[in-house]
Amino acid sequence: MNGSGKGACIIRKDRTILLECGHPGFEAARTALADFAELVKSPPAYHTYRVTHLSLWNAAAAGKTVQEILAVLSLLSRCGIPAGLEEEVRQLVSRYGRLELHSGAAGGSLMVLRADNPVLLDELAEQAALQGLGLKRTASLECQCPSEQRGLLKQELTRLGFPVLDYAGYRDGQALNVPWKKAAGSGAASGEFVGLRDYQEEAVRRFGRIGGSGGSGVVVLPCGAGKTLVGLAVLESLQCETLILTSNATSVAQWRAELLKRTGLDEESVGEYSGMKREVRPITVATYQILTHRRSKGGPFGHMNLFNERNWGLIIYDEVHLLPAPVFRATADIQATRRLGLTATLVREDGREDDVFSLIGPKCYELPWKVLEKQGWIAAVDCIEVVVPMDTEIRHKYMYAGEKEQFRVAAGNPAKAGAAARIIAAHPGAAVLVIGQYLDQLEQLAASLGAPLITGKTSQQERSGLYAAFNEGTIRLLVVSKVANFAVNLPDASVAIEVSGAYGSRQEEAQRLGRILRPKPGENKAYFYTLVSGDSREQDFALRRRLFLTEQGYEYAVQTAQPEEATL
Repeated sequence: MNGSGKGACIIRKDRTILLECGHPGFEAARTALADFAELVKSPPAYHTYRVTHLSLWNAAAAGKTVQEILAVLSLLSRCGIPAGLEEEVRQLVSRYGRLELHSGAAGGSLMVLRADNPVLLDELAEQAALQGLGLKRTASLECQCPSEQRGLLKQELTRLGFPVLDYAGYRDGQALNVPWKKAAGSGAASGEFVGLRDYQEEAVRRFGRIGGSGGSGVVVLPCGAGKTLVGLAVLESLQCETLILTSNATSVAQWRAELLKRTGLDEESVGEYSGMKREVRPITVATYQILTHRRSKGGPFGHMNLFNERNWGLIIYDEVHLLPAPVFRATADIQATRRLGLTATLVREDGREDDVFSLIGPKCYELPWKVLEKQGWIAAVDCIEVVVPMDTEIRHKYMYAGEKEQFRVAAGNPAKAGAAARIIAAHPGAAVLVIGQYLDQLEQLAASLGAPLITGKTSQQERSGLYAAFNEGTIRLLVVSKVANFAVNLPDASVAIEVSGAYGSRQEEAQRLGRILRPKPGENKAYFYTLVSGDSREQDFALRRRLFLTEQGYEYAVQTAQPEEATL
């Protein structure tokens, strides 16, 4: 295939793609690449993407063919597709679907792994890790494996480069009547709920047919786009007892409130399993923290048996990108239970995206953030990086610090307090969140700004009261630590000021922007400021932090605060 010579991209043999930012086709190219490539660098002139095995398999799971992917690459390429790359893409995409897992005989105690070619099974037979799982050749195109190894087998085969289409089926779980509440004034028939948006309905449909039979997959939508409602709709479609796992106690309360608001379930049917309560009910909402709690380092996880407390028909993993490593192991043991992952980003800073793919499921639905913004479902956001100079004393301290301490000194630059104050003054009447990483910095900011502070030390009751006051408008400014990164419903927040963060965490940047994405009255506009110390390592990490958002179409304007005032 030959490019036209006018494409926006330069495509290399090593599966990297350079996208010219100044090209007239930049926006269209960025949207097209997001289907099967990952952004790895975003300097001003050229953005660098990489085509990975996982990005291609997720594209294949979403229905993209290798012909479609290569056609896009050919259209975008300035110099054509390198022959070696084209063949590599064909090979990687072809691996998705070469192996299928089916239920076997022996009363369900065995599974059958089927291949499209006996040579592939010959290769796999030589893998000691697969032999250790009990995989045995039974025919030219078939192997058998104990059913209890289902998850570990899928995990290992993904690691070896051969993802499995899982057709082994799922248990129905204990039946549960979960009716929608009729939407007020909708004119709908009794019991019918008409509150789902088109893209939410499509996400539910895609989950139902992922892999050909439905039952496991991940829905990717930005904060404020209604991922919770997608989860409830899947639950309603399956009509079964369900375990919902989420990131914190605030999120548990929000899920419980939505269940009672949107469905006909009564309070006795919806339990909370957290650090404060141990209720196991037909619908149980639990935190990841309680599942991974143990009395001593190296001791057993005392609450992991929650996965087997009832005959769950569905497990929902909210904020699945935060799934702790021990929960992966438990998930490997329950592959016969349907699993739905919900997240704003599949990015994991620990590099375990393959485990999400193999154990929770492939990406079954994603809608670009900018598409939702254009449709008015989330707020339009101006992103501004404010470069704050360090004064002579802080600069001297920075210069003589070690690398790790340099980042801490730059992140805690006291001049950021003045910059934050002036940003707040520039948005009179707005609901503002000041978000940071370091408690001493946040305590000083809260004192200087005269604002309440929420950290991990704040009791759940006090947090709930402050969040409620913020939503009611009696408090217009909150200073919050990373506890507010996830699953906090603050729909009126329209300005976020990030004063420090966790090194180069793309995941955290996306979640923090998500705090202000819910639709706003009027012009539907929000503002995200990130304060970084000039000429410091913090700027380098800031470039990495915003990588995921750049991939989603957000551009950062850069402003410099005045040294003497740290003002805009």
